[in-house]
Amino acid sequence: MEKVADLGRDIGEYIRQQRSHAKISLRQLSKLAGVSNPYLSQIERGVRKPSAEILQQIAKGLRISAEALYVQAGILDLPTGGPVTDAIRADAELTERQKQVLLDVYESFRRENQANKSPEDPSQS
Repeated sequence: MEKVADLGRDIGEYIRQQRSHAKISLRQLSKLAGVSNPYLSQIERGVRKPSAEILQQIAKGLRISAEALYVQAGILDLPTGGPVTDAIRADAELTERQKQVLLDVYESFRRENQANKSPEDPSQS
């Protein structure tokens, strides 16, 4: 039971940090996300653990990926990566939205290169 409480506090603290980084008040996020102010306050304080649907609404209000909140909340596992994706995720200077855009672009380049590889050309492995 303690682990569930810890997850609630962790996601609440993460949401608070993202809100602070975005420079919006609790009341503003409440309106943007369509979540009541008292409920959002309880989530941030770790009193309530939000559902995936509520997290999606909060992510929309914060303009970050819902996946980032799902990972923080323990709903999704952290996607596997490599040195580039790990570096992007670890960069404290980037917002979650910027990280997600960079990761999307990076992955699209990798998929494109993989699709363009010639099977008989070993130099492209």
